Amino acid sequence: MRGKLWLLVVTSLLILTSCEIEVPGGGFLTATPAETGPTPTPVIIGQPEVKPTDTPVPMPPTPTPRPTATPVVGETPAATTQPASDMVLIPAGPFIMGSDADDRDEAPQREVDLPAFEIDLFEVTNAQFAAFVAATGYKTDAEKAGEPGWRGFYTEGKDNHPVVKVSWNDAVAYCQWLGKRLPTEAEWEKAARGTDGRIYPWGNEWDPARLNSYQSGYRGTTPVGSFAEGVSPYGVFDMAGNVWEWTADWYLPYPGSDYQDPYFGEVNKVTRGGGWFEEPPQVRTSNRNCTSPTAANDDLGFRCAR
Repeated sequence: MRGKLWLLVVTSLLILTSCEIEVPGGGFLTATPAETGPTPTPVIIGQPEVKPTDTPVPMPPTPTPRPTATPVVGETPAATTQPASDMVLIPAGPFIMGSDADDRDEAPQREVDLPAFEIDLFEVTNAQFAAFVAATGYKTDAEKAGEPGWRGFYTEGKDNHPVVKVSWNDAVAYCQWLGKRLPTEAEWEKAARGTDGRIYPWGNEWDPARLNSYQSGYRGTTPVGSFAEGVSPYGVFDMAGNVWEWTADWYLPYPGSDYQDPYFGEVNKVTRGGGWFEEPPQVRTSNRNCTSPTAANDDLGFRCAR
């Protein structure tokens, strides 16, 4: 996943502007630029090889809420009945951040001590973002560029789905409207994994029934809070899968790291959590991704902190 930059294709030229770019049908184009030499050939990551028998599962209608149900792979997940404005207090104290066993930009694993903070239990929904727009007249970066943006994905029955096609700038504007902010990268990771360094929010064993990912089979966003068996140690929902989430931080090396990524610097913002089209490595609690603050994608959303 390292060197993950969104690509803008202009006729026959590839211009690197961020860490990833959406391609039709899902997945992303990425390229790792060399120090010198010709423009690298892009490859698709985040999209498994599609075999003749690998037909995407159509997204079924939003179900009647069943708060106590446990999602099963292939079964439509049920939304919780909790209001998506709820926040949870993450207590002050140290936690294990990063990984020495995975992508090099996650190293070195270390202990990070954070003050107490609050974070949204759920990703911001279409209905919530629509209320913000109605109250302020806000136009997203995508809309300013002449694209339908988030409105194009806010279809009937998706009030409680996470808002997508929103840039980092759009997410910041929404948070500020509520007197909140985006979580830092460290805050996001602590809220996702707790203090024991677990690989996924629920533990160390992969289970596609606990989240919305490629292997779960939904092929699109699901209502926030649908996976009660996949919550983090603090009870936070959808910290793995459904949509990638913006954080406040620039994509920079961790303290003590000697790894150099060409996309480090105050150019791209960190995104976390993985989306509905991702494989297990991308939805790990320590996995890092990044893109331009103006980028918008159909599996990229956010939640607030304060």
